[in-house]
Amino acid sequence: MFVNQGVRIENEFWKYIVGSLAIISASFIGQLPLIGAIFYEVFKNKKPYPTTNQDLMHFFDSNVTLVLILIPSVFAIVGIYLVVKYLHKQTFMSVTTARPKVDWSRVAFSFGLWAVISVITTLISYYQNPANYEFQFDLIPFLGLLVIGTILIPIQTTVEEYVFRGYLMQGFANLSKNRWFPLLLTSLIFGLMHLANPEVSKMGNMIMVYYIGTGLFLGILTLMDDGMELALGFHGANNLIAALLVTSDWSAFQTNSIFKDIAEPEAGIDIILPVVVIYPLLLLIFSRKYQWTNWKEKLTGNTH
Repeated sequence: MFVNQGVRIENEFWKYIVGSLAIISASFIGQLPLIGAIFYEVFKNKKPYPTTNQDLMHFFDSNVTLVLILIPSVFAIVGIYLVVKYLHKQTFMSVTTARPKVDWSRVAFSFGLWAVISVITTLISYYQNPANYEFQFDLIPFLGLLVIGTILIPIQTTVEEYVFRGYLMQGFANLSKNRWFPLLLTSLIFGLMHLANPEVSKMGNMIMVYYIGTGLFLGILTLMDDGMELALGFHGANNLIAALLVTSDWSAFQTNSIFKDIAEPEAGIDIILPVVVIYPLLLLIFSRKYQWTNWKEKLTGNTH
């Protein structure tokens, strides 16, 4: 099974700590272009140094900013590959799926399903509450966003999946020798990683239910399907469609999207609904399509 592929005697847990630090370091190296660009504008063009996320998001053109904040993901994916190959002596496929090769049909199905649902729910929200949205479509900047987003956002979401549903899922399984511990811990860490997002300070800690719940959903997908393909597709669609459709002054990505959400944000039913209703329905759809069985063993059983 997928999680067992990292459970080996030679994979002592200290290696995952070292590997995580190496991946973080690679990501930090990827931040140097952003840091360099900021200092160039500050010292060369006398622009005030951005001290808040809001300042940073408006420091450059939106598309330029998006490229600069996504570049670290390119470095991180290289870091993950090197750590897996040289520190853990594993193949990259072994932290991707238990199948002989990546099942791209699974990635495409998950991506397409969530993309369609995201578009439909966004349009319903717009037509129900048009005053909450500002139509800001501008063809040329949007096309730039489309190209940048299509290339770099899937890399960013793929990095997160490889770190949490691949690398750390196997790492914690190697430590605990079971499946429930890595499922819960990676979901918790995934949620807490989003604490720095501007949405949290704007909407309160209630939104952590959504982030942790999303991590749990993606972890269940990975364990039940014996691979990350469904999680990769879902996560890619979630971030890409959001970036293309709706932005706001308080979101992590501020883009040249079609709509801008101008309503005052609040954590309400829209935060809880995906976790308690939509995600279980998606699990039902996936389980029927891919004929999942033995849920208890796959989610809570031992790794041996």
